[in-house]
This record gives sequence, C-alpha cells and structure tokens, in this order.
Amino acid sequence: MTEFNWVNHNIEPIRLRTFLGSKGVTRTLLKQVKFHGGMMFVNNSERYANFMLKNNDKINLILPPEISGDYFNVSNLPIDIIYEDEHFLVVNKPAGVPSIPSRIYTNDTLVNRVKGYFQRKQYENQKIHIVNRLDMDTSGIVIFAKHHFAHSVLDKQFKDDSIQKYYIAIVQGNIYSKHVDINLPIGRQNDSFVKRTVSDVGKMSRTEFWVNKRINGLSVLKVKLHTGRTHQIRVHCKAIGHPLIGDWLYNPDNHIMNRQALHCYKTIFYNPFVDKYVECNAPLPKDMKNIIK
Repeated sequence: MTEFNWVNHNIEPIRLRTFLGSKGVTRTLLKQVKFHGGMMFVNNSERYANFMLKNNDKINLILPPEISGDYFNVSNLPIDIIYEDEHFLVVNKPAGVPSIPSRIYTNDTLVNRVKGYFQRKQYENQKIHIVNRLDMDTSGIVIFAKHHFAHSVLDKQFKDDSIQKYYIAIVQGNIYSKHVDINLPIGRQNDSFVKRTVSDVGKMSRTEFWVNKRINGLSVLKVKLHTGRTHQIRVHCKAIGHPLIGDWLYNPDNHIMNRQALHCYKTIFYNPFVDKYVECNAPLPKDMKNIIK
C-alpha cells in the first residue's frame, strides 16, 4: 500500500479533510480511502475525515490498493523513459504511436507499452494513469501517474496552467516577428468530428511562441502552451497563416514531412511528494532535426 505522512502546522484547529485537501487529496480520493480499504491516522489512531486536528498532529494517509480495471492489450515494445520515481513515470513518445487505445488502435499505443512495462517490473499497482496526451503524430513528453493521488495533483496543476509545456514546431513561411502571443478560441469544426477551428463559440486558448530560426521558407518555433485544447498549436498556426509542415489535417498539400512537425521537448511540473520541481527534456527526433539542418 502507498502511504503519506505530514505534520499539521496550522495554529488554529482544522478538519482532517480540509488539511488533506490542502495537500491535493480530492473528495473522490477521500471516498476511495473510506470505502475501498484505505485508512487515515492521526497520532497513530484511526480517524474519520471530519476529525478536528490540532497544531503538531501527525497525519498518516494510506491509500487503498488500486484494482486494475484496464482490459486493454499489453505491448512489450520498449518505452523511452525520461524520468521515473515512485509516483511518476515520464516517457518520450515516438511519432506514429497513439497515446491511448481506441477502436482502431488496440494493441500498440503508449498506454499498452506502459502496461507491459509495469507488468515486467511487477509493480504492486498495475492501474495506468495517463496524465496528458499527445496526438498520434506528435512526438515528445507524456506523463503517467503511478497512483490516483499523483494523478489528481497533476490534474489540478494542468487545470491551473501551472505545468509548463514547451514544443518545437516547424511551420510554413517566414515569420518575421520574434515573439507572438496568440489568444484565439478553439472549437470543433461543424462538418468534422476530428477537425478543430478558431470559433467564437470555442474555448479560449493561448499559444505563445518565439522564432528560433528561418530556413528555406520555413520557420522553426519554440512554443509555450498555456492551455491544452485539442490540436491547439496546429489550429493556431494555421489561423495566422503558417500551418505546420507535414500536417495532413490542417496543411494537406504540404509533404515536406510525413507527419506534423511538432515535438514536446520540455515539461516542468511540481512534485509535492518530494517538494521539488521536476524538469523533463526529450531530444528532437531525427526527422525534425534533418529538416532544421
């Protein structure tokens, strides 16, 4: 079982549930602790969530075992691990590999590969928690949580836009502004289930980029993603007249690459379990490197 320990330093009395909430424990997780075999202790005595804590009380939270309800296939193809500890696994996803299983892709997605890795390592918790996803033809950093608590704290960081995500993109045309900040709403295109577009009824989306290089009528961008909409970088670049090269959906006449030239190369997130920021970097893949050279 996974367990966590804290000391309450609040001078005023505070309920146990409130204290745990300040540490990132969601109501959903508290219900799982209560009904599925977890436990909460204060000064070595088991307590309920409404227990009133005093200053210097010692809190011990034991998470319930997670029963894997994942019925997808296992792949034993290797994964490129960037970072791993007892709470998180960070992987460099290759282009052409879907993030999650679907009706079309059932056997070899990143989730299938991580499932196989967890089985080979004989981890106690076999449930797969994928925290963020990339489009199938986008390469780069994908984060997995190893338990529900780790997943919930990163979910909150994503919703708060406190996780920093950086991409390299290669777009068509010369962009002469060194720095561009795009704030345009994105929604589903009416005539397509897959395609997105800039839309007045869409969700507000922000993409910031800097031009790193201009080569042969192309611009190489360093992109910072401030929101996480589907196809956000691809849609925003097309909206300003500089679609990604190789993007079959938003730039179908460009065949310089056989996939969109987009790579998530850096992610920074806060790991509250060790009280430090984790910076992960994924090297630029060969196909994009060749274009830039």
